[in-house]
Order: sequence, then C-alpha cells, then structure tokens
Amino acid sequence: MAGQDKVTLHGFWASPYAKRVELALILKGIPYEYVEENLPSKSSELIKYNPVYKKVPVLVHNGKALSESLVIVEYIDETWKTGPKLLPEDPYKRAQVRFWANYLDQLFGSMLNALKSIQGEAQQNAFMEVSHKLEVLEEGLKSFYPDCAQVDAASVGLVDLVMVCMFGGRKVQEEVLGINVIDHEKIPLVSAWITALGDIPLVKEALPPHDKLVAFLKYIREYALKSSAP
Repeated sequence: MAGQDKVTLHGFWASPYAKRVELALILKGIPYEYVEENLPSKSSELIKYNPVYKKVPVLVHNGKALSESLVIVEYIDETWKTGPKLLPEDPYKRAQVRFWANYLDQLFGSMLNALKSIQGEAQQNAFMEVSHKLEVLEEGLKSFYPDCAQVDAASVGLVDLVMVCMFGGRKVQEEVLGINVIDHEKIPLVSAWITALGDIPLVKEALPPHDKLVAFLKYIREYALKSSAP
C-alpha cells in the first residue's frame, strides 16, 4: 500500500535535519518527490505546510504535512515496514534512542555556535563545549551502542542518521574551522562510527558534495563574524 502513496519532502541541500529525513526515505526504499527550498525566500507551500516554524524539513504524505525531523523519521519508520527498522520495538530501547538523538541535536547546536564564534576566548570556549559533549557521547556509546562501528545499510537506525548527517562532513568542518573536531585518539568509537556510516554507498551518495559544503559553511562563518564585529 505504501508504494501507492504520494510522498513529498521539502528540504534544503545543506540542512542536516532535512538530510536525515531524505536518508530515511532512501534507506527504506520509499519513492518520493523532493522540493528544494530557497530559505531566504520560502515557498508558499512551505509556509502553508509548516505555519508554526516555517522551516525545513516538511514531509507531505497524501496531502498531510509533518514537520520536525525526528518526528518525521519516527513517522516514516512506523508507516513503512520496508528497509531497516529505524527505532527498536522495545519501549526502553526506543526511549534510549530518542535520548541520544536529542543529545546529538544539542551537540550540533554547540557545533554551530563554534562555527559562528569569533576568534579568541569565545571560540575556544565553544570548542571546549563541543569536545566535552563528544567525550560524553563516547562514554555513552560504550554501553548503548558498542557495535556502532559495524553499522551497514541494513542496520542503520535513527541515531545513525542523526550522527552521519551532522558529522559525516567532519572533514568539511575541520577545513572551515581549522581544527580537528573529531579526534580519533580521544574519541575512537565516535570516529570509527562516523567513518563506517560514511562508507555506506547510499549514505555517501546522498551527503552534500565536499566543495559545495565548504563554500557554504565558509559563507555562514564569514557572515556570522561580520555580524559580531564591533
């Protein structure tokens, strides 16, 4: 029945939140139409379908719209039974998955603050916060997800999607920021996990091109630095 459904995703190519939804659709084998949004000039459809936040991603399934990426991915997992199971059936394990997915969103928020921070003490503090949260994640993975480095297309879950869409472009982030964000010596499990996810062919194909993303992040950083200048 799902194969007869009409699915449309409104996204933005550089958005890790839209990308995680797109990857969920791809890994599940769900046919969909993609609408690239121009965020400075949002389409009337985006505003219509997401009147509260007016942002991507928005999934429209048979005329019914959903917003907020984590909500959308759960909906996809519950609606379509094809492909990998993105959340476990066990209620406790599902709660753990939701916890770490939300933790990764907070971690990425800290990463964005580092990207936009000016040189000097502010930038150093921003990176210290990112580093601390990554170390907490490393410890959490040892008990929650010890085999994460063995992940493949058949075993990808929600936390994997969140992680690879936010840090799959770590080399881009390192090039723009001039710092080794994911230090293999300090957080080997996280580093191996990201590498394993990035090596999955479907994931590798779906992630944004390196050079294009470098240019975009440089623009975001330069704009932020100019805005904060006295």
